[in-house]
Amino acid sequence: MTSRPTAVVTGASRGIGLAVARALAPDHTVIMIARNPHHLGAAAREIGDAACALPCDLADVASTNAAVERIRSMTGGAPDLVVNNAGFFKLSSIESTSAEEFSASLDINLSAPFRLIRAFLSEMKKRGSGHIVSIGSIADRMAFPENGGYAAAKFGLRGLHAVLRAELRGSGVRSTLVSPGPVDTPLWDEVNPDERGGFTPRSAMLRPENVAAAVRFVVSQPATVNVDELRLSRS
Repeated sequence: MTSRPTAVVTGASRGIGLAVARALAPDHTVIMIARNPHHLGAAAREIGDAACALPCDLADVASTNAAVERIRSMTGGAPDLVVNNAGFFKLSSIESTSAEEFSASLDINLSAPFRLIRAFLSEMKKRGSGHIVSIGSIADRMAFPENGGYAAAKFGLRGLHAVLRAELRGSGVRSTLVSPGPVDTPLWDEVNPDERGGFTPRSAMLRPENVAAAVRFVVSQPATVNVDELRLSRS
């Protein structure tokens, strides 16, 4: 597809994913994945020739498999970098969370990253290079009320990353977990944290560009250096 390194970024039509795509575009050909083709196409056009829009519903296995095959054909097997960022976030107490909502959180926040990792890992290990970056959260290590589904998924993602790192050590393939505190993205639109006690005001949250800068930092390290985990908080 290109002589430039290739990066797949999920949830790339807005928020952290879009900021990551923008940050990587100067040095990578970025394959941007999101569910809404209209928003995704507009975001890719904004970035320019370095970006390619690939609409995909990561909650749908068939849609994901089709996207994986397209990425394989575009990259000759596997991309150089995968940034698992797409997320599902809905506040709800455990007793009021439906089984469907809980499953949706696990599917998007944990199973979808697993499916992409599994799809490209063998090829990355075969060639001895590649980098998998997972966007975690403060909720991958701290418990908050109304976070049952989200925390279960993010704690699981941290566990998946830890096992992945143990299995990849010495292979040439790198794995990093970037765990930010609250970030001002559209995920908060329905929550309205400015009007709810105990929540960080949006003005005091990290910006998506802060997380994108952290991703750019970890992927720009020498091939012999793995940043295992990076935690971000507002200073």
